[in-house]
Amino acid sequence: MKIFLAGIMQGSLVEADIHSQDWREPIKSILARHLPAAEVYCHFSRHPGSIDYGLTEIAGTLEEGNRMAAASDVLVAYLPSASMGTAIEMYEAWRGGAIVLAITPMAANWVVRAYSHKIFPDLPAFEKFLASGELEQLIEQKPKRPR
Repeated sequence: MKIFLAGIMQGSLVEADIHSQDWREPIKSILARHLPAAEVYCHFSRHPGSIDYGLTEIAGTLEEGNRMAAASDVLVAYLPSASMGTAIEMYEAWRGGAIVLAITPMAANWVVRAYSHKIFPDLPAFEKFLASGELEQLIEQKPKRPR
């Protein structure tokens, strides 16, 4: 199982900066506890200095992330607030046939609603879902997509 970890980086910041990424490790730990055989891809870990990239590197990095999201089996999106990049990754994953799981208080947001199979208000709710075995049920119920 390929899991793409998506979530807020720049959000609505106007300066060249990123939000704290301290949410990534707790989600990775939850995934490791409940899906130990899963291959978790974290685009931020692959590009930790990306805030300083030039335009060519920026475009290439966005495209790479979008391709990886589209090829995933599951995308986990962490959205404490809006993120344009995560919205694109969610759409690409959904369009590619992945299960999209959103951890966000923005349950009324159209992108979140349209492209998520499940929405969780916080990490404990997400972990409870994984512990329940419901993810496996969702995967079994989805039609298989050609690769």
